[in-house]
Amino acid sequence: MATFSDLGVSKAYIKALKELNIITPTEIQAAVIPTLLGTKTDLIGLAQTGTGKTAAFGLPLLSSIDANKPQVQGLIIAPTRELVQQIQKQLFRFTKYLDEMIFAEGVYGGERITRQIKALTRPTHVVVATPGRLLDLIERGAVDISNVKTLVLDEADEMLSMGFKEDLNRILQHNTSRRNTWLFSATMPEEIKRIVRTYMSADAVRVEVNRNSLVNENISHHFINTSIKDKVNTIVMLLKKRQGKRGIIFCRTKAGTQKLTKQLHSKGFTVGALEGDMQQKERDKVMRAFRNESLQILISTDVSARGIDVNNLSFVLHHQLPEHLEYYTHRSGRTARAGKTGQSIALIIPGEMKKVLDVQRALGIKFSEMTL
Repeated sequence: MATFSDLGVSKAYIKALKELNIITPTEIQAAVIPTLLGTKTDLIGLAQTGTGKTAAFGLPLLSSIDANKPQVQGLIIAPTRELVQQIQKQLFRFTKYLDEMIFAEGVYGGERITRQIKALTRPTHVVVATPGRLLDLIERGAVDISNVKTLVLDEADEMLSMGFKEDLNRILQHNTSRRNTWLFSATMPEEIKRIVRTYMSADAVRVEVNRNSLVNENISHHFINTSIKDKVNTIVMLLKKRQGKRGIIFCRTKAGTQKLTKQLHSKGFTVGALEGDMQQKERDKVMRAFRNESLQILISTDVSARGIDVNNLSFVLHHQLPEHLEYYTHRSGRTARAGKTGQSIALIIPGEMKKVLDVQRALGIKFSEMTL
């Protein structure tokens, strides 16, 4: 087994990683760290969330920073506020034992822009940002990305499915000649291929992890035959069996999320909802409760669950299977993180079995029937 030292990571970083209990490199880390430390190159990484991408791009990015130059040299763009905060926190922890300080600032919507503008007047080497807020700051002249040597796009497919295509194009048009671009994505839709063709070098390094398993191997996939009117009772039975275990229930619509939350509340379950119209403050409150485990179950739409990274989720429940296949990948990928196992359970009503077979075929996974 390779160690971080074998990959070329310096001692100060290894010491910080050890404290974070990151000892053995994951597949993506072993595949990309030596390349990114050793050469200036563009990179395309096909990897799921939960595979250790942050250290895979974060360590080489930090190693490329000249701490004596107080200018933005690294830029990481991610789809959601949660993910931005998480990446920034990780970078901060990685640099704990360095001799010189490397400053990373996180910027995202849902917080007063004046505060972020003020924060950016301090020396900043790395900016971690959501696309919309970053563009706003660039246009106000609050952040200068002309000296960026490395641009990372994390969860690129999620950014596109959230409607950030225009914003990304406008950001990518800046200082194209002098930077390397590292793009990470779980899936490779046509739009991502177009970004690769337009903004990245033709000889970009390509890395795929677990190519055959688009969905994490530690997840077992199940379906339960039920009917529309029995769905709530089925969920109640499932949750009772899993008392003390944490999970996310996915609904297709905002209305569905609200309705199911009410129904489960009335049956005495502590559940919280995440849906589109929530104020950021409310969303943060729900996420805090979920992280500190005073809330066991989260009910969410696909879009609202973006960027959620919570360890120790034992199951994901699909109130309905999603319309798009990549949503199944994103949904089920919320469980079984960091080497743990998890279950992905879909409620199926008569006539929906074809969908299960479609998902099986397209993603190369096997569903087994679960009975209660």
